[in-house]
Amino acid sequence: MAAKRKNVPADAAEIARMQGTLRYRIRKNRISYVMLAPYFILFFLFTVLPVIASIFFSFTDFNVLELPKFVGWKNYIKLLLEDDIFIISLKNTLLFAVITGPISYLLCLLFAWIINEFKGKLRAFLTLIFYAPSISGNAYVVWNLILTGDRYGYLNGLLLKYGIIDEAILWMKTEKYILPILMIVQLWLSLGTGFLAFIAGLQTIDHTMYEAAAIDGVRNRWQELWFVTLPAMKPQLMFGAVMQITQSFAVADISINLAGNPSVNYAGATVITHLLDYGSTRFEMGYASAIATILFLLMVGTNKLVQKMLRRVGE
Repeated sequence: MAAKRKNVPADAAEIARMQGTLRYRIRKNRISYVMLAPYFILFFLFTVLPVIASIFFSFTDFNVLELPKFVGWKNYIKLLLEDDIFIISLKNTLLFAVITGPISYLLCLLFAWIINEFKGKLRAFLTLIFYAPSISGNAYVVWNLILTGDRYGYLNGLLLKYGIIDEAILWMKTEKYILPILMIVQLWLSLGTGFLAFIAGLQTIDHTMYEAAAIDGVRNRWQELWFVTLPAMKPQLMFGAVMQITQSFAVADISINLAGNPSVNYAGATVITHLLDYGSTRFEMGYASAIATILFLLMVGTNKLVQKMLRRVGE
């Protein structure tokens, strides 16, 4: 009997150890893993695998027609030390990320907070108005009409009418105007998925939390926003941050459609337009993969930094 009693703790420890293993957890939750399998397979094939392949090809000389040749750090050395256009593109991309990213994020949150105060159909209508530009296929047509470089362009016509300028300005052919205009258009188009996420997050907050906060000493709407609203919608804040960072780093269509590719003195060039030049036009896939890898590392690093900052909301 004594021997059996001594074995009981050992058996319990062994069972606990087995329950802590990955194999046991997979077997116990096998139904859940089976349900997740289709998404995981697609995610691995179309996201994880291409990223790994891109990192591999970034260390090679690969032109699609011939087998890749390993060249080590040659692509990265050329990119960072010899490619002046990439440095311009990187500077423009960082300006987009630093200026339009935070402003767009705050505008999404502010408009979502304001619109959420309305009720019923009016709220739905205002949500549609703010979200529509991000899904409009004619957005660039509208801006091309506004920025036409003759007196018939809407912006030139307005400025000429009120005597602000004496002659029409070639907005997208004048270097100093290109980047600021692209940033304005980017802000106009950025009220998209993040904005909807904030609206959804605001509508799922339990209103009893505001009553409890009032008892605890919260006295105005700004304190409610900081101590109740934002902490309650942290998942939406994280999602919105990821979306805004991705959009601000991945600017390309705006520049290509409005300023052309290449733009005047590469004033509107971004990392993505540089990537498209080498990947889609020159078919230098090894060099293009190096550009993509640097952009990927920038985006991941920025996302980690922003998520670390958002975790402090409400503290």
